[in-house]
Amino acid sequence: MSDLPFEPARLLAEETPGDNSPALSVSELSGALKRSVEERFGHVRVRGEISGFKRVGSGHCYLALKDDKAVIDGVIWKGTAGGLAFRPEDGIEVIATGRLTTYPGRSKYQIIIERMELAGQGALMALLDQRRRALAAEGLFDRERKKALPYLPAVIGVVTSPTGAVIRDILHRLADRCPTRVMLWPVLVQGEGAAEQVAAAVRGFDAMPADGPLPRPDLVIVARGGGSIEDLWAFNEEAVVRAVAGCSIPIISAVGHETDTTLCDFAADVRAPTPTAAAEIAVPVRADLLASLRELGARAGRCANRYHQRAGERLEATARRLPTPDRLLGPQQQKLDELGDRLPRGLSRRLAVARGDLAHAAGALRPSLLKARVDRAGERLAAVRFRPALIDARLAEAAAQVQRLWRLAEGLNPERPLAKGYAWVGRRPDGGVVTTAAAARTAGALTLHFADGSVDARVERGGRAAYPAAEPVQPSLL
Repeated sequence: MSDLPFEPARLLAEETPGDNSPALSVSELSGALKRSVEERFGHVRVRGEISGFKRVGSGHCYLALKDDKAVIDGVIWKGTAGGLAFRPEDGIEVIATGRLTTYPGRSKYQIIIERMELAGQGALMALLDQRRRALAAEGLFDRERKKALPYLPAVIGVVTSPTGAVIRDILHRLADRCPTRVMLWPVLVQGEGAAEQVAAAVRGFDAMPADGPLPRPDLVIVARGGGSIEDLWAFNEEAVVRAVAGCSIPIISAVGHETDTTLCDFAADVRAPTPTAAAEIAVPVRADLLASLRELGARAGRCANRYHQRAGERLEATARRLPTPDRLLGPQQQKLDELGDRLPRGLSRRLAVARGDLAHAAGALRPSLLKARVDRAGERLAAVRFRPALIDARLAEAAAQVQRLWRLAEGLNPERPLAKGYAWVGRRPDGGVVTTAAAARTAGALTLHFADGSVDARVERGGRAAYPAAEPVQPSLL
């Protein structure tokens, strides 16, 4: 061995005699550490505050547990995360049970959490208060969101356990107050899966169609008996709160006893101290309704009688103010009597005047006057009697006028000069009249019309007409 207090640095690693610590690979060292940690800390319980909690797409959860001096990473596998009694959140103090292991890929150790519980009542209340503030900040507990309860619901939906005393108390109280149709949606009210079932039941009632095979509830009661805060924790879960706040049907929350308060109570439209009180809030007392109806009917009858009585009194008072028939119709009756007395005298006077007129007219209707008028009419008739001589003279005058017109028409006949040796030229084939030599040369084929017929002709280049053999044509008389 060297006399130097330490070995000098060497460039190459070499095995030296007596060296009992061979070089290990990183994987070998990491494996050795992993085995040592898992053997030494195969079961541990760690108390700490959750920090950096996140759930990845695979369903696994990653977080860190810390106190005021140290931090340790933690993993919750998917199968374990689904069985937790609460949803982990940052800032909650918990006690995690599991085993320590290492992650060689990053040279760190972590705890594989197999069970997680809140670290005492204070931690549970801190989680509850934190969740309440977060949901309140979203407006889920606002008074403006609350809906009014129906006065007399025809169907009431109840979300509770089918085997507990709660449903019996509700049914018994409804039967005593006002028998109403009840639809029960059975659910777990505590333990694993209770929150999911309660939320699904509320959403199921809300999704029922109004015209479906089952009637849609007019009111929903979410109920559970009393218990510790751990027993009532399902009604503090976010899923239940959001389902209750988003339901379009009015909801009464009746969870626990009067001193118990859950987040479901804040989200519901009305909170009842007990399930029995929820039934009392849901419906009025039938006997009170009947009594109210009878009282209203009696009041309506009294009002009608009082109205009838007062109307009669007003009618009598009005009738006393009206004048009597004699006072109202007296002047008209007197005037009628006066006219009745004057009518006979007027008729007699009118008859006398008519008789005088008739006597005066009768004097003018003498037979001699009528005969003179008839004679004058006969004379006028004889003056206009029919005379044939006048008609004959008129006919002779008309015949002479016709003869003059005929002679004039004969003188204007275009074929009359043809008898004296004249002819007129027509163009073939349309028969138009040709009046000039230029028109004849242009036409080429002509027709010469004489008194006893017509002859076709052709104009030659020299301007002379060549006549074909004439065919006698019978003259036409106009």
